[in-house]
Amino acid sequence: MKINKIYIPILFFTCIAIGIVIGGLINYPSSKPSFARNNYKTKLNRLLDFIDNEYVDDVKTDSIVDLTVTNILANLDPHSVYVPPNEQTAVAESMKGDFVGIGINFYSFNDTIAVIKPIENGPAARAGIKEGDRILYADNFKLFGKKLKNEVLYSKLKGEKDSEVILTIYRKSEKKQLKLKVIRDVIPIKSVDVAIMLDKSTGYIKINRFAETTGQEFHTALLKLKNNGLNSLVIDLRENGGGFMEMAIQIADELLKDKELIVFTKNKKGKIDKTFATDNGDFETGKVAVLIDENSASASEILAGAIQDNDRGTIIGRRSFGKGLVQREMNFDDGSAVRLTIARYYTPSGRSIQKPYKKGDSKDYFKESENRFENGELYEKGKIKIADSLKFKTKKGRIVYGGGGIVPDIFVPLEVSHGDESLEYVLQTGIVGHFVFEQLDNNRSSFKGLNFEQFQVKMINNDFYVNQFEKYLSKAGLELDLNKNKAIVNRYITAEFARQLFGENQYYEIVLKEDKMIKKVLEK
Repeated sequence: MKINKIYIPILFFTCIAIGIVIGGLINYPSSKPSFARNNYKTKLNRLLDFIDNEYVDDVKTDSIVDLTVTNILANLDPHSVYVPPNEQTAVAESMKGDFVGIGINFYSFNDTIAVIKPIENGPAARAGIKEGDRILYADNFKLFGKKLKNEVLYSKLKGEKDSEVILTIYRKSEKKQLKLKVIRDVIPIKSVDVAIMLDKSTGYIKINRFAETTGQEFHTALLKLKNNGLNSLVIDLRENGGGFMEMAIQIADELLKDKELIVFTKNKKGKIDKTFATDNGDFETGKVAVLIDENSASASEILAGAIQDNDRGTIIGRRSFGKGLVQREMNFDDGSAVRLTIARYYTPSGRSIQKPYKKGDSKDYFKESENRFENGELYEKGKIKIADSLKFKTKKGRIVYGGGGIVPDIFVPLEVSHGDESLEYVLQTGIVGHFVFEQLDNNRSSFKGLNFEQFQVKMINNDFYVNQFEKYLSKAGLELDLNKNKAIVNRYITAEFARQLFGENQYYEIVLKEDKMIKKVLEK
């Protein structure tokens, strides 16, 4: 069945919505919630016992409890959610910033685990695993020819630090099987993708989420750039759905002067907690630009709001998502968790950037993000709906607005042609990476021996891969006409080839070259 292109953004925004709910963790000061005794809890417990003991058929009461908790939270705000054990494990691991495993990027290709790239200096790379290898067995457990649930697959590749696993691999380039012993180790999950110089004085740091390690990662990246001549900094928060508030505060503290207000929260009792910058910042005077888009949320908005309200830098891009609610997490013994909204946060000028919502109606809330490409807001700043009643002033008296995300100081529209928004979101998914892997898998030798400069010459104005990508999408059920946007498609494809052949820095070197937001920064 073919999927009409009008539905691709809807599918994409659904995924983004989930990411923002999960990524919007706010690490509010922890304390065990206290609960009053009441008849409602007694009624619920009695009902569950009654069903467990007397119902005519066997029923898994834990699934009933999950459904009940989900329904209760669904009647609150869109960010109060129940997270089942398997999802909570993955989120907790991602936010921790590392895990113990073998260290590969992979995906299931034709029912086989195909290695896209082993992590540099990781256990798999040290053991001799290469790009394109297929993992057939982990010890004696078969990994091919059947659809394995992710938790089963991960359990075979992850394990205790210094534990070993014997991997049987098939190396297509040599047409032979190998058995390799891999010693599992701690694998970092980076939240700072890259830190590079765009020119002699302008540095660029890309943050994909705010995890436990993000503050230290950012600090390390900042010092590296300062050693390379940094006096103008670009922080890229596009597609960053949020994370721990403390990490956004740590980064803001690097940029703001002592005693400047970063953020404050207010709970149901009206208690206000304010957080100020300290005198420990390592970049308090150079130029700052923050890049945001419609999927920048939560902690991303805290950082952007602090920079904007203190007149510390320029916000460039499109209106951010609009999540200004603070969650506290309560964990259960089965590994699941509830994230409950317990406060609102406000930017230094006093504005809430939380967009409107109706309790119990998360569907319309997340659909608001979908509507932005339909009403033209992603192409014209004038289409952004701003409430005149929600005017606030920055430190220097500039007017800013609350009530639905951070409105950028400099607006930059989507790069793709109007009407082709579907393509913008396809390019942000993993499908480009899978396509490139399969192209390399079929003819990796054509890139053998090329250095980065020779590779770029080979790919310039090369429509071959764009045409192949269009066929690839069509085969997957996505009918998109790429003719009007060949340049941007070729740029993303070329960048992905660079990532898989050379590394992350080379990916960004290519993808940022014609980036409209970066051009706005560099022309100032």
